[in-house]
Order: sequence, then C-alpha cells, then structure tokens
Amino acid sequence: MSELWDIVKLLSDSTRSRILLILNNEELSVAELQDVMNMGQSRISSHLSLLRQAELVVDRKEGKKTYYSMNVDCSLEKNKLIHSIFSALKTESNVSEDEVNLKRILEKRKQAAEEYFNSLAGRLGKHYCPGRSWEAISSFLLYLTPKLKIADLGSGEGLISQLLARNAEKVTCVDNAPKMIEFGRTLSAKNDLSNLEFILGDMESVPLEDCSVDIALLSQALHHASHPQKAVDEAYRILDHSGRVIIIDLLEHDFEKARVLYSDIWLGFSKNKLYQLLKSSGFKKIEINVVSREVEEPNFQTVLASACKF
Repeated sequence: MSELWDIVKLLSDSTRSRILLILNNEELSVAELQDVMNMGQSRISSHLSLLRQAELVVDRKEGKKTYYSMNVDCSLEKNKLIHSIFSALKTESNVSEDEVNLKRILEKRKQAAEEYFNSLAGRLGKHYCPGRSWEAISSFLLYLTPKLKIADLGSGEGLISQLLARNAEKVTCVDNAPKMIEFGRTLSAKNDLSNLEFILGDMESVPLEDCSVDIALLSQALHHASHPQKAVDEAYRILDHSGRVIIIDLLEHDFEKARVLYSDIWLGFSKNKLYQLLKSSGFKKIEINVVSREVEEPNFQTVLASACKF
C-alpha cells in the first residue's frame, strides 16, 4: 500500500503525470519531450529522473541518444492506479495541447524520413546504401522459390522485387514515400512486369489482407521503422500459415552519422534483438547470420534473418 501511496504523491505533480501520459503513448527523447511540452531540458530531465527512480519510466540508449518510455512491466495494481490518474488528467487543457504537439512531433519524424527517400527516387540504385551488396542479396535470394506471392515491405523503388517478379506469381511493394512508388511503377511498366504492384503504405500498418502472401521481405527497411516490432508483427499477420519472413539489415553499429546521412532511426540490430523481435511476433525456425562485412569504414556488417510462421 505504501508503494501505491508513493506513486500517488509522485504523480500529484501535474508535470510528472503529463510526462508519464505522453510516454505511455510514444517513446521519446528529452529533446522531443521539450517540443511536446514547451519546457526546458533541465526541468524535464529532473522529472524523468524521479520517474525512473520510481520505476515508472525506462530508458533505452540508441547511439548517443536516450529514449524514454513508460515501464510496461508494472504490477497490475500500479497499472490500475496510473491509468486512473490518466483518466483524471484527460480533462486538463495542457493534456489536450500535449496530444496535439505529440502528433506534430511524430509527423515531423515521418516527414523527415519521407523527404530523404523522396529525394533519392530514381537514384537509389546508384546511390550508396549501407549494407546493400550483391553478396547479401544473393544469400537473400537463396531462400526464394518460383511462383510465390511476395510482399516487399519498405521496398523503396523495388529493385529486388523487379528481379523477383520475373518468376514469382505476384510481388507487392509497399513503401511510404510517394515518389518511390511513382518511380517503381514507371520502372515496372518499362520492364513489362504485370505481376509487380506498388502500394503506398507503411510497413507498420501494411495495406494487405491477413494470410495473403507466401514471403514477406524487409530488405534494409527495418532500421527505418519507428517501431520495429510492429513491422515484424505486420509481416507475421500478412503471411500465409506456411509463410516465411526474410530480413536483411545492418548489424548493430555505432556510426551515428547514419541518422543524418541515411535517415536511419535505428543503428542496426544485434542478432539477439532480431531474434527477440521474431520470437515476440510468433515466428518459428528462426535463423540469423552475418552474411556480409564491408572492408571500408565504418565497416558495416549485414545480417540475414529468416523465420517461418508455423
């Protein structure tokens, strides 16, 4: 009971309760929280420190940045108390402003990535992209057999899909950059690939039906997802019962400039992290291997992961 009373006292401060409510909806950095709440860095950091000490907030390091989110592992009693406080907060004008500002910050994230990829439309195949190598692609293609229904999630111009469509039953490319979709469709028509379709959409909310494809591809796309688990969950959802997901991505690295140069959100993934993402979605027969190592700095390594739905 004393622990619950401590939470009540801690969250009686409206700023702390607002921060926790925001972080219940989205993982954010201190700078992003500043933008949402229109507050100074030191004030927000002080409140975050208290929330972290009370184990209501957890942090995650990603390169030089630290991201904060609400601790989802709280006890049932704690959760009930916290969400009752959230319910009481909903009528506050500051909370309504926070919700509007949070949407703006998330849209800003999305637009930054979209602007980057739109700027590369028509040039992506000629432009340097970390982890893209024929060695990695050839290992990736070994998993494929003809006459399959394939979804290429976060496809860009669909360079890999242009190759796969020559033998597949159907290939559907999904990307959230309109110019990438436009260029892919033009290239597809030029190559007379009637079984290659391009759809504007997000890899975290794929506009395809459940159990509708045999193969789901995420080729150098997952590190651009705001929520990688959602993207992997979507791959699981759209796969047929005997379907397979194949992921090519960068192995975890510390090349911080990738965020600016390539609009990367995540600095690659460790093999353990990829295993956890796939396992959490329900995938079986998980295989993960490093398939390529670049000789030039920053020495990116490419990891290939494969798993079956059942």
